[in-house]
Amino acid sequence: MSQAGRIVGRDPATGQGLAVEFADGRITALMPAQADDGAYLAPGFVDLQVNGYGGHDLNAGAPTQETIEQLARHLLAAGVTCFAPTLITASEASLVAGLASIAAARRVSPLLAQMIPFVHVEGPSIDPADGPRGAHPLEHVRPPDPAEFARWQEACDGLVGLVTLSPHFPGAPDYIRSLVAQGVLVSLGHTGASPEQVLAAVDAGARLSTHLGNGAANLLPRHPNFIWTQLADDRLTASFIADGHHLPAATLKAMLRAKTLENAILVSDAAALGGMPSGRYESPIGGAVEVSGDGRLSIAGTPYLAGAGHLLNQNIAQAIGATGIGLADALGLATRNPGRFVPGRGVLECGGRADVTRFFWEPGDASLRIADVYVAGQRVAP
Repeated sequence: MSQAGRIVGRDPATGQGLAVEFADGRITALMPAQADDGAYLAPGFVDLQVNGYGGHDLNAGAPTQETIEQLARHLLAAGVTCFAPTLITASEASLVAGLASIAAARRVSPLLAQMIPFVHVEGPSIDPADGPRGAHPLEHVRPPDPAEFARWQEACDGLVGLVTLSPHFPGAPDYIRSLVAQGVLVSLGHTGASPEQVLAAVDAGARLSTHLGNGAANLLPRHPNFIWTQLADDRLTASFIADGHHLPAATLKAMLRAKTLENAILVSDAAALGGMPSGRYESPIGGAVEVSGDGRLSIAGTPYLAGAGHLLNQNIAQAIGATGIGLADALGLATRNPGRFVPGRGVLECGGRADVTRFFWEPGDASLRIADVYVAGQRVAP
């Protein structure tokens, strides 16, 4: 267990000095303090959708222990203390192997066990049409199958905690009810479903929308359509990729206003080529991919995205610049709100986990500059 300690910074909501005292991995006190260097304090960031980063890929075969550990180090350096490794549409054998590898890595590494509460499986039951399917391989798209889900869980000791699917499949509501009964979160995404199908899925227990506004056809009916339906349904919390590429600023601003700041979260959806030097790369997902100087990942020679290239320290700052919300509100989208789906994460409170990110930020900055990161009271980054 970690020893007692004290972390001092500024409260992002008030700008006043704040001290977080902790012992044995838990917060013991929160109190006013003198903050001298201008750094802010926040709960450790929570990212519910991470495919890879910095050349470390969770979807290029079963990830190794080193791959997962190095990915976690990149996330810690960006202030993320809790994340959901995300496996996308693949064969059942590939998904089972990936899930087993992540579960094994958690058993070996106490830090990974702290950081990874569950795995997010994005697919394989998504819309097979071009556009909604995104970069997911068509040959592995298939209807939801409770028996296959049971085999996923058997392979990873029940570690699958979030599944993204399209609700257009005839059996989707029953499948959703089955997963929800097992304590698994269900999110709607990569879909061209009708509003009626969306509502049936929400009635069955779906609680999230995966990167709303992306994983969709280029052209949609003005109204009704599945985006309006998900924006309007207060039972759904929507995730957004605020990297400056996936959603135009005006779109992100309008969508946040529609969902409200209480029912929205930021995810990175980071891909393996995120954080890599500019250039052209060959990727198992997307083929030839160009990485630009601003972090955009594009299918070479096209205007189409090939994944996301920024982590939450940049996305939080981007959300502020694009929408005009304040620092404290933007942080809530990456801490408190996703923390509602990972109990005990994303908040600073007495008795809670001492997961703390200390950072610098000034209006206009393109990124939060991470100074210190603590997981259960232990300083682990940078």
